[in-house]
Amino acid sequence: MDAFFASVEQLDRPELRGKPVLVGHAGPRGVVAAASYEARKFGCHSAQPMAVALRNCPGAIVVAGRFERYRELSREVFGVLERYTPLVEPVSIDEAYLDVTGCAVGTRGGRPCHAQHGDAEEMAAGIKREIREATGLTASVGVAPNKFLAKLASDMKKPDGLMVIGEEDVEKILPGLAVGRLWGIGKKTEAGLAGVGIKTVGDLRRMPAEWMAARFGSSAEAMQALAWGRDERQVVPDSAAKSIGHEQTFETNVGAPETLREVLLEQVEQVAARVRRHGLLARRVTVKIRFGDFQTVTRSRTLAEGTDRTDALLEAAVGLFDEWTKHSFSPVRLIGVAAGELGGPAAQLPLFEDAAESRAGKVDRAMDAINAKFGKRAIHRGGPPPARRGGP
Repeated sequence: MDAFFASVEQLDRPELRGKPVLVGHAGPRGVVAAASYEARKFGCHSAQPMAVALRNCPGAIVVAGRFERYRELSREVFGVLERYTPLVEPVSIDEAYLDVTGCAVGTRGGRPCHAQHGDAEEMAAGIKREIREATGLTASVGVAPNKFLAKLASDMKKPDGLMVIGEEDVEKILPGLAVGRLWGIGKKTEAGLAGVGIKTVGDLRRMPAEWMAARFGSSAEAMQALAWGRDERQVVPDSAAKSIGHEQTFETNVGAPETLREVLLEQVEQVAARVRRHGLLARRVTVKIRFGDFQTVTRSRTLAEGTDRTDALLEAAVGLFDEWTKHSFSPVRLIGVAAGELGGPAAQLPLFEDAAESRAGKVDRAMDAINAKFGKRAIHRGGPPPARRGGP
């Protein structure tokens, strides 16, 4: 979706259309949740301190986020996507990957096509049209042989864009791109690469694998694979996933642990709701943290028994995060959480029901029902538990 939160505000409030809009809080510690395209022209972007954004664009209009409304429209968007293929992998509230390979049932002009929706490019056009009709908002769609190229294509013609990158287009497009366009390469890594003369994807391709490995470790192989347009990741819907997760990449590194804990809370709520929706239980919680130089750390905790309760998953996730921040906190480029070791309900139920667990389960089910009716996060927790002090 194009500048999703800000676009929703402009949709619902016509007086904001065509004006620079920042979604977030204007207080001294406020952070931009989304910036309209009018504001982006001044250097405003998400995860930026609101004070900096307002210095860049003094005339910007700051509006508080209405997450229940964003969730409502997100459901409409995902409803459109699921009419085209069951293979929909949510990435965030406003982004997803679709695998339409198996949707082709015939050919048209030598290209695979679906009898109802046409070939992949026609499907993309249909998705854009149906999203506009259902929500009044615009989306940008990339069509390509793999996730990386599809994501790249979707970004190249925003807003309201549609771009196709076929196998034959890779050599025309990739070599001349700035190396920062590769997934996972942040500003710090990009600056480091530029310092040794690597400014484009073509430059990166020419570097020996040994040289890359010595400087970037295990990340080097993935970076060079992307430089050649290779990405073997599959589109995995929640129902078939070995784990269910949610992550967020920030446009600039976030150095406030409190902000990251709030993001983690929202991610856990989304993950837990998805676990319950598929009737699963999770026995493992993993927190993923990536820094600006592309280095990534993960921390995992195995639970005593499988659970779908938000509070149990949140306690594990926040505990992992707090333990990390006590010892080695650094500004974060990406944070995510995943529920793993998924399975069905236990075959044998406990003889005596735990009252606290029963109450927590009822709270989760009530919240799920309210959010299903009025939009996700119409009701949500007010904040994560306080950071632990002292020993674990």
